[in-house]
Amino acid sequence: MPSPSRRASAVATLIMVTCAPVAAAQEKPVELAAGPGRETVQAACGMCHSLDYIVINSPILDRAGWEKTVRKMTNVMGAPLTDEQVTIVVEYLSRYYARP
Repeated sequence: MPSPSRRASAVATLIMVTCAPVAAAQEKPVELAAGPGRETVQAACGMCHSLDYIVINSPILDRAGWEKTVRKMTNVMGAPLTDEQVTIVVEYLSRYYARP
C-alpha cells in the first residue's frame, strides 16, 4: 500500500490531468477592438505574450505609457518590429486601449 504522501501526490496529479482541459476549454481568447492596426497588434504583441496584457494595462496606460511600453518591448525585450510597426501598434493601443 502506498504511503499517504504518495497517495496525495497521485490524487493531485489525477486532479490536474482531469481538470486542466476543462479549465483551458473555458478560457476565451481576447478579442481586440476592431480597427486599423488590429492585425499588426495581434501579430506583434501575441508573438511573445497573451493579448490580455493589453486589456489588463489599458486602465493605467495613456499614450505616453503605451509608447514607452512598446519601445521597451522592442529595445529591451527584443521584439522584432520595424519603426513602421511600432508606430501602428502605438497608434492602435492609444486609440482603443489608453486611459484618457
